[in-house]
Amino acid sequence: MKVAALQMVSTPHVDENLAQARALIAQAAQAGAELLALPEYFCLMGLHDKDKLHVAEPLADAIQPDPTAAPMQAMLAQAAREHGVWLIGGTLPILSHEPERVFNTVLVFNPQGERVARYDKIHLFCFDDGQRRYDEAASLTPGTQPVSFHMQDKQGESWHIGLSVCYDLRFPELFRQLGADQALDLIVLPAAFTDTTGKAHWELLLRARAVENLCHVLAPAQGGPHENGRRTFGHSLVIEPWGQVLAMQVAEGPGIVMAGLNKAHQTTLRTQLPALSHRVLD
Repeated sequence: MKVAALQMVSTPHVDENLAQARALIAQAAQAGAELLALPEYFCLMGLHDKDKLHVAEPLADAIQPDPTAAPMQAMLAQAAREHGVWLIGGTLPILSHEPERVFNTVLVFNPQGERVARYDKIHLFCFDDGQRRYDEAASLTPGTQPVSFHMQDKQGESWHIGLSVCYDLRFPELFRQLGADQALDLIVLPAAFTDTTGKAHWELLLRARAVENLCHVLAPAQGGPHENGRRTFGHSLVIEPWGQVLAMQVAEGPGIVMAGLNKAHQTTLRTQLPALSHRVLD
């Protein structure tokens, strides 16, 4: 199955970001990708943390999202349907039960444009090195439930896919739980890693998650300088189950990273090294 990680440098302007996302989706679909993923905060990188509250949407109807009440969700559904692809919509702000916070939500759409999965980011990033300070809990409500979904590719192969977002990467127990009942075939991790933490840990941790779960990883990222002064690390990539990087975007800026995933290769590796069946700690 051919997959695509769509890298962006999102701005404080939702319309600009949606136009950029639509263009990347079209390019990747035309190049043959069946499963596409946008980065975290693809729709908005605001000048202030609270900006996301002003564009947050209620969760729309899964079959026919209202473009007036939920234009971002409607765009994702339409793009998936128009191009006949599975689309993982990075993250977008969805209204929560807390008036001053929103969920940071991944939505998955099938080729018919129907929403088939929702994951609210569980682990909220916090960092302070004296120069840069981030605290997502100031504007985000944490999710509580790990989420995975199943898809069938055009060759009839079934894939069990675990959803995660950015800072979740540092918590391997999340991925163990996602694969507890059935091993994961693919981890998808939209991100907006800071340049500082990305240089140190991005590829290292993604390869570790691939190796310890013997599964593929698809990680679309924000990559470059943003209008709010933040610089994100980028390096969107695809990794195979032995930990080898299949494709990566090194340059900053928008772009598409594509690679083919090999289910048979994954099965061979799990037969040769049955580590998933050797776990003794619950």
